[in-house]
Amino acid sequence: MAKMWEGRFTKELDKQADDFNSSLHFDCKMYKQDIKGSMAHATMLSAQKIISESDADIIISTLQSILDDIDSGALDFSAGGEDIHMFVEAELTKRIGDTGKRLHTARSRNDQVALDIRLYLRDETNEIITLLKDLIGAIAEQAEQHQSTIMPGYTHLQRAQPIAFAHQILAYAMMFTRDITRLSDALKHMNYSPLGSCALAGTTFDTNREMVAEALDFDGITLNSIDGVSDRDFCIELMAAYSTIMMHLSRFSEEIILWSSWEFKFIELDDSYTTGSSIMPQKKNSDMAELVRGKTGRVYGNLMATLTMLKGLPLAYNKDMQEDKEAIFDSIETVKKCLSIFAPMIATMRVLKENMYKAAQEGFINATDLADYLVRKGLPFRSAYKIVGQIVGYCIENGLVLDNMPLPKYKEFSELFDNDLYNEISLETCVEKRISAGGTGKASIETQIEYVKSFC
Repeated sequence: MAKMWEGRFTKELDKQADDFNSSLHFDCKMYKQDIKGSMAHATMLSAQKIISESDADIIISTLQSILDDIDSGALDFSAGGEDIHMFVEAELTKRIGDTGKRLHTARSRNDQVALDIRLYLRDETNEIITLLKDLIGAIAEQAEQHQSTIMPGYTHLQRAQPIAFAHQILAYAMMFTRDITRLSDALKHMNYSPLGSCALAGTTFDTNREMVAEALDFDGITLNSIDGVSDRDFCIELMAAYSTIMMHLSRFSEEIILWSSWEFKFIELDDSYTTGSSIMPQKKNSDMAELVRGKTGRVYGNLMATLTMLKGLPLAYNKDMQEDKEAIFDSIETVKKCLSIFAPMIATMRVLKENMYKAAQEGFINATDLADYLVRKGLPFRSAYKIVGQIVGYCIENGLVLDNMPLPKYKEFSELFDNDLYNEISLETCVEKRISAGGTGKASIETQIEYVKSFC
C-alpha cells in the first residue's frame, strides 16, 4: 500500500522496517472511532466552507459504507497499512478518488490518533463500568441472602470477631463502587476533543473545533494544541484505575481460594467455574479465581510500561507513543474478561453456613464482647481487657471456650460476671448488637445493600 507521506522520499521503506513501524494489527480496534471522528470532521469542514457540501456528503456516505463493510466482514485489514487512520483514508480515496483526499484538510494523524484513543477508551470504559455494576449486583444478591449467616472475621489471617458473611462480601462491593466513581472521574478528565490541534501548532484554516467536540459528545476542546496531541495522562489515569480494579479482584480471589479449600470450606464454587486435576480425581480447583489473581500482574505491568514510555518524551508527538495502545488495549481486555467471569462465579457460589458458624465458635472471637460486658458493668476497658485475657489463657489450658466455661469459674476472675453473660457473648448477640454505622449489625448491612444497589 502506498504511503500518504511518500512524496519526500526517494526509496521505499525497508520491508522489515515497514512491518516494525505498522500498528494496524492492533489499532484496527479503533476503526469505528476513527470513522466516526472523520465523519464529524468532514461535516465541520463543509459547515466552515473549507470543502464543498457535495464533497462532504460523498465523503461521509463512503465512510459509512466502509464502516458497514468492516462490520460485515466484506472489508478486512489484510491489505495492510501503516495504521488504521491511513487504512481508512486509503480505502476512501480508492473508492472516490481525489474527493477522498480532501478529508485530511486541517488535521494531522497526531490529533486524529489522540481523538480516536479517547473515543475508544470512553466506549470501552463504559463497558467496564457496566460489568462492575453486574458484579456489584451479584454481591448484593448474595449479601441479601446471608445477612444472618455468621462467620469469623479476620485480622492478620487470625480469627478476630464474629461478623455476618454479608458484611464481609459487601466490603468488596464498596471497593467496586469506588472503582466506578474512579473511572467516571477519569472519563470526565479525558472528555475533551483534541481534534483540530493538528500536528502540534493548530491550522491556518478557520475551523470550528467546538462543533466537532459537540458532535462527538465531548464536554469541550483541549485548549493547548501541543498538549492536545501529546497528552496521554488519561491513559495513565485509566490504567491506574484498571489496576486498582484488578487489585480488588485479586484480593477477593484470594479469599475465594482460601474459602474453597478443605481447610476453610466456607464456600463451594459452581462446577462451571472450577476445574479438576489430570492425576488427582478428588480435586476441584478454583482456577478462575487463581487466573484473575495471576492476571493482575499483567495489568500492573502495562501501567508501568506506559509510565516508563512517557517519562522522558519531549513535546509534542513522538512515535514512542504508539506503544500506549497495545498496553492499554491489553489491560481493557483483561479487566473485561475477569469481570465477565467474576460476576457469575459469585452469583452461583454456594455458601456453607454451618461450616462458617462452626469456625466462628472457635478461636475466642467473642472475647472483645466479653470485655465490653465488663465495661458495661462499670469496669474500665483496660482492666476488663486484662481479665478477659486471663480467662482466655485459662480456657486454652483447660480445653474450654468462653461459651461453656462455668459461671463460678468466671466469678473467680470478677464478681461482675452473672448469668446474663452467656447471652451477651453468643455469636448471634455479638453480631446483632454491633449497631454502630458501618458495622456488621443488621440495620447497617441493610443500609450497605441499599447503597451498593444504587450503583447497579
